[in-house]
Amino acid sequence: MTPNTPLSILHESLRGSPIIWKGDYPYFIHPISDGIPRMDAKVLRATRDLIVESVDWSKVDLIVTVEAMGLPLLAAVGDATGKPTVVIRKRSYGMDGETKVDVATGYSQSTVYINDINPGERILIVDDVISTGGTLEPLLETLENMGVILQDIVIAIEKGEGRKRLNREKPTWPIRTLARIDIIDGKVEIVD
Repeated sequence: MTPNTPLSILHESLRGSPIIWKGDYPYFIHPISDGIPRMDAKVLRATRDLIVESVDWSKVDLIVTVEAMGLPLLAAVGDATGKPTVVIRKRSYGMDGETKVDVATGYSQSTVYINDINPGERILIVDDVISTGGTLEPLLETLENMGVILQDIVIAIEKGEGRKRLNREKPTWPIRTLARIDIIDGKVEIVD
């Protein structure tokens, strides 16, 4: 891989990421996924550029993410493209049409709330990490049931089998990732 390309910058930032254990679940810590350790601006720019360059913007009406760690990507991509953005929040606002979705990660369960996303809108979902797919799956099902068009889904970092499982079970969901990692011998490794 050519040094100093957006992909090489993202890959290099992932190598050496700290690992903590949440029960039996190995959790890597990276600025894109956790906000710590501190993020070098070139890593955010590189991740933003990889997303911006890979999307057909003529087919996107709205950029969406789930609170909280998708927010830096949402802001950067929205600013770069001029497209409007919406955050799926972890608390209810009680707005007309608010939709509640129960989600689960590899180590926790929670509820998120969809507001201001309308039937027929073509959306791009950006997010930080996919592992099990437990957050993304119920969210995508709910958005589809709302009549939203899932135009593109770009996740910065893939760990585990969640994307593969969702692509098998629902091949119409256009889930893509920028970097795929695995934890091998207690260290983050880039895998293809």
